[in-house]
Amino acid sequence: MDHDIIVTGGGIAGLTAAAAFGTAGFSVLCVDPAPPVTERDAEGSDLRTTAFLQPARALLDRAGLWERLAPHAMPLQVMRIMDAGGEVAEPRVTRDFDAADLSDAPFGWNLPNWLLRREMTGRLDELPNVVFRPGVAATGLFTRSSEARVRLSDGTTARARLVVAADGRNSAMRNAAGIGARTTRFGQKALAFAVTHPIPHENVSTEIHRTGGPFTLVPLPDWDGRPSSAVVWMEEGPEAMRLLNLPVEAFEAEMSARSTHLLGPLTLASRRTIWPIISQIAERFWSERLALMAEAAHVVPPIGAQGLNMSLADLRVLLELAEGAPDRLGEADLLQAYHRRRYAEVAARVAGVSMLNRVSMQSARPLRDARAAGIQALYSAAPVRKALMQLGLGARGTRGSGTA
Repeated sequence: MDHDIIVTGGGIAGLTAAAAFGTAGFSVLCVDPAPPVTERDAEGSDLRTTAFLQPARALLDRAGLWERLAPHAMPLQVMRIMDAGGEVAEPRVTRDFDAADLSDAPFGWNLPNWLLRREMTGRLDELPNVVFRPGVAATGLFTRSSEARVRLSDGTTARARLVVAADGRNSAMRNAAGIGARTTRFGQKALAFAVTHPIPHENVSTEIHRTGGPFTLVPLPDWDGRPSSAVVWMEEGPEAMRLLNLPVEAFEAEMSARSTHLLGPLTLASRRTIWPIISQIAERFWSERLALMAEAAHVVPPIGAQGLNMSLADLRVLLELAEGAPDRLGEADLLQAYHRRRYAEVAARVAGVSMLNRVSMQSARPLRDARAAGIQALYSAAPVRKALMQLGLGARGTRGSGTA
């Protein structure tokens, strides 16, 4: 056998999986069709950010990644939800969810995706039992009861006991295994970029709801001596394209207004990128010698930092099963157990986040008013507020532990 595990996909989830399984002692091959772009201003760099919620930190520690990431991580102490759905873009309801209500640790930590790729590929270089082959795609899959064979774009074939598909929403491995996926399209796109602003963010992540979708400001370290934030701005497709193509000065005026001037005038501090918004869930998360994780298994709109944290929950379960029975790695009973432990929870979260996104998009005044009233009501009852924060973290918070 060439390897214990082949990880297809070198995004954040795939690189984390390769590091976690490699640190656990398994021999791993990780392939991805594109070399990772590891500089902020390089062509093709991913300017989105990832917020790792509390439960993710323990997994990143186990994978030998947190030590590399911690110096660059921006703590997220408060999650602010704001409704600005009136006739003009100004706050109508503002509610803060403070991590101190749950534990002594922040809700999570935010890092730019390009930097994550840099540090994660650096970690893979440290592991003698992990081979990372950027620029090589997994193009075909053949399985039998004892092994999987993955055909690679360089003409070679690699053999393993388990294939972990982390190759995205259009997963070649999922398609090769004949696993269907149910997709919902919202007619939205998300603009992602970085900004600077005169008012410090105070480690507060803010989600501003208004027609078209949320406008989210997530804290970043200072840039060029000024406070900085990452922005994800969701709008209906034609409006998103109009914004993408505006001259910088006009775009800055519109984004400052859309932010309700919460942090003062916003200055664009990167190029603008655009991404389609869908939700998706695979019919099942396993096939013979194959486990689906991350966007190969499920996709949600970028609300509440759920996407990657759901993916890392997939990885936690897979890693626990693999370490618990390494001699049965990739066997059907373990993969069925993985599916049972993840599918119902993931399906519920995909449905829940999709519903929140539809509510956020509403333009009719009665529905906008109902959204504002809902934010007010959810915050007002302390037990409900705490339960929602724990649900958002994907875990039951344990005071003082910082993990779950």
